[in-house]
Amino acid sequence: MTATLTRTEIDDTALARLESEGRLLNPLLKGLTGKPGRVGFRGELALRFAPKLADEARPPELMCPQAMAIANVGEKTIPFFAGYLLSFEYLKDVAEVLGEGLTAGGKYFLFCDNIDLSKKYQVPYKGAMFYVLPILESTVYNEILDLLYLEKNDLKKKDTAGKLDAVANAALKYDVTFDNITYDEGLALMGPVRNPNENRPV
Repeated sequence: MTATLTRTEIDDTALARLESEGRLLNPLLKGLTGKPGRVGFRGELALRFAPKLADEARPPELMCPQAMAIANVGEKTIPFFAGYLLSFEYLKDVAEVLGEGLTAGGKYFLFCDNIDLSKKYQVPYKGAMFYVLPILESTVYNEILDLLYLEKNDLKKKDTAGKLDAVANAALKYDVTFDNITYDEGLALMGPVRNPNENRPV
């Protein structure tokens, strides 16, 4: 069983601001993991909020779905983050939202819907290095297991926190290098943005 997260514990991590701003949404996990002093999150990260109309709570205008992150109690940075982006362009939004939580030594993985399926990039932005990878009709969880050579069957018996610990531990050791491009070069290379609502039943 994962220990229940207390307000004090998340307050003392780099996730505190994101939590107070209401950005950590629809969590599969938002709590202590199996590693002492580590708080984990799996869910959706709100990137842009819609303007509020009176007291009406409106859904965010832009999300980073399938997000996963860890933060350590007493530390000001987020050492590991991964998520899905409909467009490479939104890397800028992720970097701005994570803000001072980014660190040069962190491992940040963004699986983008509109980059060449045969390409993988490293993109420096706001003092951090982002791994930008295609998503091959799968989920961020499956993609990152493949990337980190983790066997899904080996993780099946673990709870959500245990799975996140295994992914984060492997990600923190990841040191493969890809083509290094700037954010502006990525904007020029990216393909059209797919409408996520097309082909869905009305």
